[in-house]
Amino acid sequence: MKILKTLPVRLSIGTLLMAFAALGVSSIPTGCGKDISTTEPLPTQTFSNVDANAGSWKMIVLSGPSQIPVAAPAAVNSATYASEIAQIKSDQAALTDAQKSSITYWSSGGVLRWNEVMRELAAKSDLPPAPNSDGTYPVPSAANPFADPQYPFSNPPYAARAYSYVSVAQFEALKAAWYFKYLYKRPSPSAVDKSVQSLLPSSGIPSYPSEDAVEAGVNSVLLTLMFPTSVDEINAKTQEQLMVARISGRATQSDVDAGFALGKSVAAIFTARAGTDGMKAAGGTAAVWQAITDRTIATGQIAWISQDSPARPPMLPLFGQVKGWLMAPTDIVAVRPGPPPSTSSAQMKTETAEVKASVNNITGDQLATVLKWGDGASTPTPPGHWDTIAVPYIVKAGQSEVRAARTFALLNMALHDGAIACWDTKYFYDNPRPSQLDPSIKTQIALPNFPSYVSGHSVFSSAAATVLGSLFPDGASYFTQQAQEAGMSRLYAGIHYRSDITAGIQEGQQVGNYAVRFAATDGAN
Repeated sequence: MKILKTLPVRLSIGTLLMAFAALGVSSIPTGCGKDISTTEPLPTQTFSNVDANAGSWKMIVLSGPSQIPVAAPAAVNSATYASEIAQIKSDQAALTDAQKSSITYWSSGGVLRWNEVMRELAAKSDLPPAPNSDGTYPVPSAANPFADPQYPFSNPPYAARAYSYVSVAQFEALKAAWYFKYLYKRPSPSAVDKSVQSLLPSSGIPSYPSEDAVEAGVNSVLLTLMFPTSVDEINAKTQEQLMVARISGRATQSDVDAGFALGKSVAAIFTARAGTDGMKAAGGTAAVWQAITDRTIATGQIAWISQDSPARPPMLPLFGQVKGWLMAPTDIVAVRPGPPPSTSSAQMKTETAEVKASVNNITGDQLATVLKWGDGASTPTPPGHWDTIAVPYIVKAGQSEVRAARTFALLNMALHDGAIACWDTKYFYDNPRPSQLDPSIKTQIALPNFPSYVSGHSVFSSAAATVLGSLFPDGASYFTQQAQEAGMSRLYAGIHYRSDITAGIQEGQQVGNYAVRFAATDGAN
């Protein structure tokens, strides 16, 4: 697929290969044939548990698993069903090499593949707009996404929100699908007719409605909403997954139709939520930007300024007011850390000097850490980096589709709420970057265009490590080490003080615990 061949993936393959090796996961295919190019080496899916009770797990947005009705399917001894079985056998007798490659590609599981696609889309869109000739900056428009600059600019908060919407909607839709699967208990085509080949991993999960089609329905709607200029690639992936569900012998056409309709209906509910969650106003106005600066100066502190040339408007100063998943606005305020050192304090001078000394005496290992956690332009951003880290743990655990969706939902709810909490803190204190207080500091990477306190990498990484550590206890110490490393990479890079990192780690842990507490009571354990 064009999108997967051309998009930059700076961390995915290396991170995944090392992580798979560390976990002892082998037999990883690295390609699927000439028609589809995979960017991540994922093994064929295995299941440690089919999670037959997932239809009873606690919902997050939907009122219940049957909020969207799914009609009972035709009986497996009906003429309609017999016709659908005959079509599958006909298709399987004439499979092309391209179709076989597609089956191999999706054999890793739709949840993992769609997450991969989403990270690719985020990376493709993670480029800040260039300035106009008059020194102003254009703003990407959702109403005219193909204009210059194209929509969106998938910066870390935007990406965190996109990952969370798709992940949570997919999890909700799959829980609903599981409810109807075990309500109607329609066997898979290969279980009904032994002459139908089972070309995808068989788990004994009822086939109606098709889980593959549910995933295709959710992702086709929400990925197009979040990344509208990639609609052709998204549609191609959607049609491919729907085809594979049927020709692999896992689902009939009616299984697919019911699943696709369910997925799109759930996605429509999330589309409506996205339209009123506060994101449209997150960029603020010139008056808002000036008010933040004036408020900071009134407290006797030096206000943050953009060091881009020409000066760029602050990135999403009102993102701290966007609607969270598990945290109310009062929760966001409750986890906000105390103030950073005064810009005129001895401690701030000491910390600024530490940053300068670190940059001027950086070691090879520290520079490698800086680059590893750069997560800047044309990358999946810090939230996507942590989604990548989760992948081999999902594979090794043999998680079912609905449980893998739960992992990404919990992780990305924490990352989204972490972005809200972090941006609330940043613009509440409006603290200058080290290179603003000491212009002689030469940063190792591009300087983010928003206030310093607290470190976004620290909040994102600590929140993610907290969630993943609770889901995969054997990896908890590794996740914590990675979060600490991600935070310190920003000091080595010369863009954050030590206090930004310390406070960010603490704030992220508190945010992550909201997801951990939800997971403890959602019925999945």
